[in-house]
Amino acid sequence: MFKQLKKSLVATLMAALLAGPATPAFADVTDQLPDMGTSAGSTLSIGQELQMGDYYVRQLRGSAPLINDPLLVQYINQLGMRLVSHANSVKTPFHFFLINNDEINAFAFFGGNVVLHSALFRYADNESQLASVMAHEISHVTQRHLARAMEDQKKNAPLTWVGALGSILLAMASPQAGMAALSGTLAGTQQGMISFTQQNEQEADRIGIQVLQRSGFDPQAMPTFLEKLLDQSRYSSRPPEILLTHPLPESRLSDARNRANQMRPVVVQSSEDFYMAKARTLGMYNSGRNQLTSDILDSWAKGNIREQYASAYGRALQAMGNDKWDEARKLLQPLLVAQPANTWYLDLATDIDLGQNKTADAVNRLKNAPDLKQNPVLQLNLANAYVQAKQPAQAAAILNRYTFSHPDDSNGWDLLAQAEAALGNRDQELAARAEVMALVGKLDQAITLLSSASSQVKLGSLQQARYDARIDQFRELQKRFLQYSKM
Repeated sequence: MFKQLKKSLVATLMAALLAGPATPAFADVTDQLPDMGTSAGSTLSIGQELQMGDYYVRQLRGSAPLINDPLLVQYINQLGMRLVSHANSVKTPFHFFLINNDEINAFAFFGGNVVLHSALFRYADNESQLASVMAHEISHVTQRHLARAMEDQKKNAPLTWVGALGSILLAMASPQAGMAALSGTLAGTQQGMISFTQQNEQEADRIGIQVLQRSGFDPQAMPTFLEKLLDQSRYSSRPPEILLTHPLPESRLSDARNRANQMRPVVVQSSEDFYMAKARTLGMYNSGRNQLTSDILDSWAKGNIREQYASAYGRALQAMGNDKWDEARKLLQPLLVAQPANTWYLDLATDIDLGQNKTADAVNRLKNAPDLKQNPVLQLNLANAYVQAKQPAQAAAILNRYTFSHPDDSNGWDLLAQAEAALGNRDQELAARAEVMALVGKLDQAITLLSSASSQVKLGSLQQARYDARIDQFRELQKRFLQYSKM
C-alpha cells in the first residue's frame, strides 16, 4: 500500500453519554429493542441520526488521528460488516474507523459509526476478542443508546441535553476542554445519567455476545477480554481508558462469563487477515514506540501457518521501515510465491518497488493482479504507482471511477488532485481538493475551491454547471449542519 497520504492533528474522543457502571444482565434470547418504554424516536428520527452522524464524522476526520490506511480500513469494515449481518434491529448503515491511539478504547455514535483505537490490536490475542469489542459497540448502535440517552436527558433537564451533545463534539477536537464541558453540563443530572447508562452497558453486553456467537466467533472471547482489562486495572495506577467509558465491575464480568458458558463451545481460529492487520498496526502505527516486538514475531514464527506468514510479513514491514529495501524484498518473496494474489503482500511489494524507484515494476505487478477489478486497495495502489511513474492520465482514469464509487475516501481524492495537477487540469485539481476539504468538515474552504474551479472553465459549460451544482450541495450541508456547529 502507498503510505498514508496525510495525517490529521492528534485528538481523542469520548463516549461519556454511554458511560456508567453496569449491573448483571438477565438471561434473554432476543436482541430486539422492546417498544414499551422506548421513546428515542421523539427526540431523534433515524434520518436525524444519519444527518448528525455525517456531521460528526466530518469533524472526527478533521480533528482525530484517523488511520486512513486502505488495507486496515478494509479489514475492520469487513470484520464489522460480518458482525452487523448477524445483528437484529439494524436501522442504519455502518462505518468503522480506526484511530492511531495507544489508549485502548472504542466507541459508537450517531448513524452507525463505530470508532476503534489502534491499541485494540495490541491487547487482542485473537480475532474473536477484537470482534467482541466491535459487537458490543454495534449493539450500542442497534439499540440506539445515544438517542435514548438524549431522550432521558431531555426529560430530566430540557435545558442541558443540547449542551451535552455539543460537549461530545468539543471533546473530539479538544479532549480536555470537552471533558470539562461535559462534566459541567451534566453536573446536576449525573446520577440520573448513570442510572440510565447502567442499562446501556448491560444491554450491549447481552446483545453483543449473541451477535458474536451468531457471527461464528468464540463467545468466550468476551469474558476473556474483559478479564484482561480488569487484571490490567488492578495492577495499574490508572485504569485503561476503555474502562472509563465502559466501566467494568466484577458483576459485569461474571455475567458475561455466565452467558458464554451457556453457549455451545466452539474452537475458532483467527484469520490470516487478523494477524496481518495486527502486524501492520503494531509495526506502522505505534506512536513512535516499538510494539511489533521480537517476542511477538518469534512467537508467531513457532505458531500455525497463518502466524508464520504474519511473522515474515512483520519482519518485512520492519525492514522497509528502516529503508532496508533489499532485505524487505527478500523476506517478502517467499510469501508472494506462496500467495501471489494476496493483497497484503502485493501492497507491500508495491511499496518496496516504489521505495527503490522501480515504478514500472510496481505498475506491471498491479496491472496483472487477478483481483484488481474487485479490490479497491489494489486500485488505489495502481493509481498511486501511475502517479509515481509520471503517468497521470492512467491514474486519473482509475481515480475518476474510484472516487465515484468511494466518495468518502480522501485517499482517492488526494491522488486524483495530484494526477490532475500533473496533467495541468487546474479546475479538476481544485474540485478534487474541495472534496477533501468537505470530508473533514471545512465546507467554507470547499466552496471557495469549487468557486475558483468554476471560474476557470467556459461560461455556461457542462463542467461549470457541475461545479456550481456541487457548490449548492455544500451550501445546503452548511445550513443543515448549522444547528450542530452552534452546540
